[in-house]
Amino acid sequence: MLNVGRIENGIVIDHITAGNGMQIYEFLELGKLDSGVAIIKNAKSNKYGKKDIIKIDSITDIDFDVLGFIDDKATVCIIKNGEIEEKKKLLLPPRLVNVIKCKNPRCITSIETTADHIFILHDVENHRYRCNYCEQEYDEK
Repeated sequence: MLNVGRIENGIVIDHITAGNGMQIYEFLELGKLDSGVAIIKNAKSNKYGKKDIIKIDSITDIDFDVLGFIDDKATVCIIKNGEIEEKKKLLLPPRLVNVIKCKNPRCITSIETTADHIFILHDVENHRYRCNYCEQEYDEK
């Protein structure tokens, strides 16, 4: 059994859908942190079968919109003095700004390179977003 030590002060992102841990690591740019970061992939979960977990050995700003966009089932625990001080459930953000980019070559964001990439949640059930300018649906591929 894998054992990763407890955190005194930091953040634990738990209940990440198995396989999404590395995507969250990259989107949040956790590789740039000076503190320790542990990624546990495919840990056993009574609720989901398998899950990923990320432990960050410091308190740092986390973009909850990015986390909610990638995996709205994840939870974020803020740890202080070895105890959970705050636990947050994530939601799909209704609006994303500069998180994903529109791939439509005719979109204004392709021409105006300084324009914000804004996406609006249009289908909660299927987690689908559309560009605010051209209404192109975001496709992860």
